[in-house]
Parts: sequence; C-alpha cells; structure tokens
Amino acid sequence: MNIKKWSLIVLPLLLLFLTVYASNMWSPKIKASSTQNMAHIQGELATFAGGCFWSTESSFEKVPGVISVISGFTGGHLDNPTYNDVITETTGHLESVEVRYDPSVISYDEILQFYWRTINPTDAGGQFYDRGESYTTAIFVHNEEQRQIAEASKKAVEASGKFTKPIVTPIKTASTFYKAEEYHQDYYLKNPDHYDGYRKASGRDAYFEQTWGADREVKLTPKEEPYKNVNKAEKLKALTPLQLDVTQHEGTESPYHNEYWDSKLEGIYVDIVSGEPLFSSKDKYDSGTGWPSFTQPLEPGNIITKEDRSLGGLRVEVRSKYADSHLGHLFDDGPRPTGLRYCMNSASMEFIDKADLEKRGYGKYAKLFAS
Repeated sequence: MNIKKWSLIVLPLLLLFLTVYASNMWSPKIKASSTQNMAHIQGELATFAGGCFWSTESSFEKVPGVISVISGFTGGHLDNPTYNDVITETTGHLESVEVRYDPSVISYDEILQFYWRTINPTDAGGQFYDRGESYTTAIFVHNEEQRQIAEASKKAVEASGKFTKPIVTPIKTASTFYKAEEYHQDYYLKNPDHYDGYRKASGRDAYFEQTWGADREVKLTPKEEPYKNVNKAEKLKALTPLQLDVTQHEGTESPYHNEYWDSKLEGIYVDIVSGEPLFSSKDKYDSGTGWPSFTQPLEPGNIITKEDRSLGGLRVEVRSKYADSHLGHLFDDGPRPTGLRYCMNSASMEFIDKADLEKRGYGKYAKLFAS
C-alpha cells in the first residue's frame, strides 16, 4: 500500500478519534435528562421528622422556594436501614424528609413555620394514626445558626396559644440521612388514590384546620435583592475586553493564564458586573484544568444553570442570577462531598479578600474565615 492510499484511510480515522476524544474531554458526563436534577444538590438543607414521610414530603413539595424533598430515615444507630428495619421500632430511626430550598425565596425560619403546620407537636407517641417512635417528630439542625433559629421558632409556637399541651418536638443535631426505597419517593404522586384515602383517614388536615384556622397559611417575607437594580450598562463600561467577551458573549479565557486559577487566598468571589456573591475559597480546589474550580456555590440562589449545546454536545452552563453573566460550566467529576466541579472563568469574577469583607459590604461572610 503506498503512502497516499494509506493516508486516505488513516487520516479520516484519526480525525474521528480526535473528535470523539475532545468531546469526552470537554463535555460533562451529565446527560440532558439530569440537568434539572442538578438543582437537587444546590440550595440550603433542612431535615425534619414529621410522622409518615409520604405526607411530610407531599406537604413540603408544595412550598414556594423548595427545590427538592427526599423521604428517608435518620436519627438512629443502624447503618443503611430499610423501611422494614425501621418499622420494627428497634433502629432508633425516624421517618424523615431532607428538604433543599432556595434561601433567596424562603428562609429557614419560614421553612420551620411550614413545618409546625404539618405536624401535631404535642404528640410524643407518633403522628395521628401512625404510632411508634419512628413516627415521632423532630427538627434536625445542620449548624449552630439553624439551632438558634429552631429554638426561637419553637418558643414562638409555645407562646402562640395554639396548643394547650406542651410542645414535645425535640431539636437534635443532624446525623446521616438514609434515602428510603424508591417506591416511597413521591408516593402521593405515584399512588394518588391510596394516598388521598390514607391522608383523609389519618385526620391530618382536619386537625391542621382546627388548630391553625386562618393562620394555617404562611406568608413569605419578600427577600432583599440588593443586586437586582445594578446599573449594568455603566458597569460594563469598566470591564476589560476579555471580561466583556466572557461575561456577555460566553467566551472562555485561557487555562493557566488567568487571575485566579491557582489562587490560595481566603475570601469570596463575586460577579464582576453586579457584585453578587458566587463562591468561597473554602470550596475552591485544584482541578488540574487551569481554571478556578469550586465544589459548590456560596449562594446557590445567585447561580443559574442552563443547557448549552454550542459545541454540538450537551454541557451545563453556569450564569449569575442578577447580572446574567456567563461564568463557566458545571461538571459532575468533582471531589466529595458534592461530586461537582464548577469550572469558572476568572474574568467573570472579582475576588474579595477576607480582610476586606466588612468594608466592601460582605461582612456577613466574615464568620466563614474566623480562626
């Protein structure tokens, strides 16, 4: 075989290999069907036991600002319990729900207000006609801030005059949450006839109506949006050509030749246009890509994800909520605990050193870096 014939055969195969290889290198493993599911790992986390998790899940999934609700078990001593394990009442686990919510829409205090309206907090033996320890109530807090808010919320309920018996719902430190079997997830949607009959017979809603009356509905307080009214046109005038290209035209800066790819300074990263907080150095890691990478956002409510098919395959684009700046892309090859890699452009962000947080108006984040 002469060289010309050999090249006519080999070169197309080589180009095909390089195309496939490049696609695998630069595209995430995330499939189109899972882009919406990515929201499930964002947002703040709250965990509650409220009796049968079918009912608790269905109640929370209707709450504005709630991103996802997972039914499961927590609080006990048995690893990886099954439903059949828990109902023996020997594992110490309670039927619970793990709630992810957007704090820019609903606060933890407001989540708690919804919670009190989904349970009988005076019942120490279960909830309605579901009896036993596994059906008792509890608030599982994930940090000291949640504990303080939960304790204040409990005192407010005690002082509300809605209950004549003592409030027995405990506030506990969150431990490992075990997801329940798949048939329990969204049970009210999968088996509506059985669920509706069960819920009506349990007496839940009749009790809530009698107890709370006109106060059963929780009215959310509109959240401050300090970055919503930024004069974007004026801000754009101050950007460099590279910053303009990246933020406004979905450009990509060079790896290893950008401002923050290897920065180890402590502080936060904000949108270069609006100043909205995006990421913390606490969640930054060396991904080996040459771009600044993070395992999770500092403020999930300021992050928007979209499908991106600009290169032919599917990627997940990351944009800022208020400035609508292109920030980078999201991949699912990051380290634990999230397994995510927010691969960002330095040109889309401004770094605020921990020493400057107060004077720059980001003082509430200073506690993240307290020694």
